[in-house]
Amino acid sequence: MKAIVIEEFGGAEQLKEQEVAKPTCGVNQVLIQTYATSVNPVDFKIRQGDMKEAAENFPLILGGDVAGIVAEAGSNVTRFREGDRVFARPRQFGTYAEYVAVDADIIARIPEQLSFEEAAAIPLAAMTAWQALVDHGRLGKGHKGQKVLIHAGAGGVGTYAIQIAKSLGAEVASTASESNEALLRSLGVDHFINYKKEDFSEILSDYDVVLDTMGGDIQRDSFKVLKSGGHLVSLVEQPDEKLAREAGVTANVFMMEPKGDQLDQLAELAAEGKLKSIIEGTYPLTQQGVREAHEKSETHHTRGKLVIQVQ
Repeated sequence: MKAIVIEEFGGAEQLKEQEVAKPTCGVNQVLIQTYATSVNPVDFKIRQGDMKEAAENFPLILGGDVAGIVAEAGSNVTRFREGDRVFARPRQFGTYAEYVAVDADIIARIPEQLSFEEAAAIPLAAMTAWQALVDHGRLGKGHKGQKVLIHAGAGGVGTYAIQIAKSLGAEVASTASESNEALLRSLGVDHFINYKKEDFSEILSDYDVVLDTMGGDIQRDSFKVLKSGGHLVSLVEQPDEKLAREAGVTANVFMMEPKGDQLDQLAELAAEGKLKSIIEGTYPLTQQGVREAHEKSETHHTRGKLVIQVQ
């Protein structure tokens, strides 16, 4: 099968098209014929060598989202059958390829309303947003009308986080550049903050949850907007424990774990029209296409997601 691989760490020029062995389907797995995948910031971080623990052997296939058709179901798998439209965040990277073997327990059906491209954008970013807000931020598990601040709301995780928070009845504030205000308001943002002109920490107060996608000074200033008992959840770096104690809040960093039941819930939100994928660009599964997608992702100014079309 065709795949885009790296054989050493480095720049986007390390992404190369190769013919590799098609994966075999384990008894508890589903072999998915890939129709679309997507690019996440973790992809270029692994490619650059920033996350060597995620790279076991070369040649390495990157990619953490898959949407496609079931080509084969393992002998122990009863929930899916050949021809089903499915999507997933596999436990191992490797979705820049024509086929991917995925554990059946973390797969969900694609709602009929969604294209493969829209579905491929969802798993890693939307499950990250869900786990940050619900599992760690306890959103939806307290009183009604909780207040949430989502940094960099126009990004992949941010666009899904806004919609998830709104579906749970939260009041949502988000930071972004002026050019993204209309997009964020269309997703349901109640308080838009132009980070180039406004200081969110002087405007907002008594927030229940902050989703930190930036780290550094932005993370430190985020403690100022939280109420006592609130939650600061970071995707990028461990928050300062001293600041958390002084503010009377919980603060942690986490890595998303694929969960089939959560992907089912996200699929349901998408089917109801409460969760849509914002896709800035689509690229082919070619050496040049994936390189261009990585270079765009590395600018840190992607609106929503970048999708790779395989079929």
